[in-house]
Amino acid sequence: MRLAPGLSTGRLSWLTAIIAITIALGLIACQPAAPDASGPPESTPEPTAEGDNPQQTVAATTNAPASGTPGVFADRVVFGQSAAFSGPASQLGIGMNLGIAAAFAEANRNGGVQGRQLELVTLDDTYEPELAVINTTRLIAEDRVFALIGAVGTPTSRSATPVALAAGVPYIAPFTGAAFLRDAESLPNVINMRASYNQETEEMVQRLTTDLDLDRIAIMYQEDSFGRAGLNGALAALSKRGMEPAAVGLYPRNTTAVKTGLLDLKQGNPEGVILVGAYRPLAELIAWARHIGVDWEFINISFVGSNALAEELGRLDPEHGAGVFVTQVVPFPHDDSTPVVAAYHRALVEYDPEAIPGFVSLEGYLAGRLAIAGLERCGQNPDRECFLAGLRSSEPINLDGFELHYGEGDNQGSDTVFLTMIDEEGNYIPLDRLDERGRTGR
Repeated sequence: MRLAPGLSTGRLSWLTAIIAITIALGLIACQPAAPDASGPPESTPEPTAEGDNPQQTVAATTNAPASGTPGVFADRVVFGQSAAFSGPASQLGIGMNLGIAAAFAEANRNGGVQGRQLELVTLDDTYEPELAVINTTRLIAEDRVFALIGAVGTPTSRSATPVALAAGVPYIAPFTGAAFLRDAESLPNVINMRASYNQETEEMVQRLTTDLDLDRIAIMYQEDSFGRAGLNGALAALSKRGMEPAAVGLYPRNTTAVKTGLLDLKQGNPEGVILVGAYRPLAELIAWARHIGVDWEFINISFVGSNALAEELGRLDPEHGAGVFVTQVVPFPHDDSTPVVAAYHRALVEYDPEAIPGFVSLEGYLAGRLAIAGLERCGQNPDRECFLAGLRSSEPINLDGFELHYGEGDNQGSDTVFLTMIDEEGNYIPLDRLDERGRTGR
């Protein structure tokens, strides 16, 4: 992001806090007012393929909201998404958007929800917290969306959630497993779908120590709130077993500056490395490690962007990806014997026949289906309170066999962590446990 003259990066964190508080107070003050009769000033369609511009605008609509609830019209319900559509994490935003858009298009082909079509307004925050605040403010105050869905990242969510909370806007299925979003009492407007980073890192350490019998485990993380969330989870999992990390390395967000972190890891002589970051820098790290001849087991947290990681590793060197593990929080996206995955395939083909199934877009599809389920539980006259209450209900939400369970004090639907590995062809295969294929695959 280009900084205004005289504004240094060191001042951005406190400036973001000031902006968020000011915006939140303003939104609280203006929330009871009657909706603008002109409706949202513009509607932004979801991208239909990776090359499309997610911020392309179309003609303004003039329909007034059907009720006092922003984003709810007689013929449609409008959701908003701020995510990374450019920069080193762009494939994550594009994938989430693709899945949500496919789910919404599927519902729209079947008449929508209670006769209302679903629309999605998208804005690019490039995975930067400051832009996430600006985008969230615009989506709520100007575009007047009903709910926010599919945000990408911990640092962006940490900046955006105070704005959404102050305005009473639902914050649905963010693409992050950060612990702070699981505090249902402090964030009653947040509905998580995926398992947490603590659950993923616990599974990582359990598998590395039990399945592969490793006792020297290092951690490489992105230096921000996301990376620290994964780091803390990994440290807790190691401590639970009386272990300490063999080494810890880090790199700055939205960069590929991983060589210093790699040297820090090398000094600890680890057998395995837990990776907490995005696909491009971690592909660089794995490639450099393999180039210098270290024989470590690498296991990535789901946020890495699995398909993008495999593609990036294949671009650097086809042999670098073989044997790399990734924990996942959704079912295997190529197993169409699973009913929800078969439904996802059908929706994806209808929406974009050229799209390739993947873990991130499957998570987006499930997020879209979750939002649809919340609207369906509200009946003919949805509002935000009803929407959140329906999702928080103790009654399970069954998405074609993928069940989500919420309840009192529990705003996370799934606790399941899946295991996958990149094979010699650069494709992912599902695993029941880590085994020697991680070594022999190389």
